Amino acid sequence: MHIVLVEPEIPANTGNISRTCAATGISLHLVRPLGFSTDDRQLKRAGLDYWHLLDLHYHDSFAELQAKYPQGRFFFASTKGIKRYTDFTYQKDDFFVFGKETKGLPDDLIQSNLDTCIRIPLVEGARSLNLSNAVAIVVFEALRQMEFPNLK
Repeated sequence: MHIVLVEPEIPANTGNISRTCAATGISLHLVRPLGFSTDDRQLKRAGLDYWHLLDLHYHDSFAELQAKYPQGRFFFASTKGIKRYTDFTYQKDDFFVFGKETKGLPDDLIQSNLDTCIRIPLVEGARSLNLSNAVAIVVFEALRQMEFPNLK
């Protein structure tokens, strides 16, 4: 599986997500521009000593990433999604796309992919979850559906 962070802004979130990806064997794709340096201490600290386990890729745009994986199935996490993240049956090569912490995914990306937009249910008035928490929720649901392949 693949996690895609489009223009992430907070190094600690990306570090936490890196650790989740490393510990589960999931590839992480970072789409520029990043809101921090990859040498950032908070980023490194949040990922702890898992960096050698991480399959990390950088892309200059989301279009570049999609062009590199033309057969990929992409799911777009957004509070604007109509379907819940549990409404889909996931496959081992799926991509889960998350937007920047302050704005989420661009509206044009959401609107052109409404059929594969996923949301995590929240109480009325709650704006969103922390990005690293949202990634973990979606990742572990997909892994659960596949019976946690290659994990002990």
